Amino acid sequence: MFKFLPGLILLQLITAGLVILAFRWLENIEIVITLASFALIVCILIAFWFAAIARDMQKGQLSRMKALHARDREKILLNAERDKASIATESYEKISKETRRIHSKANFKVGAAFTAAATVGGLMLLTQFITVGLMLMVGSGSGLAGYLMRIRQERLALGKQPVIDISRQLEPPQKSVHKRFPKRSK
Repeated sequence: MFKFLPGLILLQLITAGLVILAFRWLENIEIVITLASFALIVCILIAFWFAAIARDMQKGQLSRMKALHARDREKILLNAERDKASIATESYEKISKETRRIHSKANFKVGAAFTAAATVGGLMLLTQFITVGLMLMVGSGSGLAGYLMRIRQERLALGKQPVIDISRQLEPPQKSVHKRFPKRSK
């Protein structure tokens, strides 16, 4: 508000001077009309001056508000990205935990089935059904070996599987230099 003070003081000084001059030459109407037109011109110029000051103040406030809103928007977007990344890691961990639980149940069932087949094969060997017993034992042993190899390969693949990278998700995407030909991911 102190930006308007010099203009107000100048306006009051000019008005006081014009009033004093008008009282001195009150009988000469041409000078009074000249002083009145001069006062009108001064008022119009000071009004433009005040309008320019007000416009400048408004632009300053507008730019400050835009900067404040931009900071708030960035905070909101960053928090949203963090929440999204944490939800993604939580869901990834939950899914992997559930998958391990289901695999362990399935592994137990398959192991029990192969053990039962091997037991039946051993029982058949004892009861003189040698050919059938050997076939059951070889079949269950080879099936168990194949299943164990698959489990081992899955564990190795899970060990090499990358965990979700949160820091990569929080960075803004890279923009391509060429607008017509965007970068291709390999």
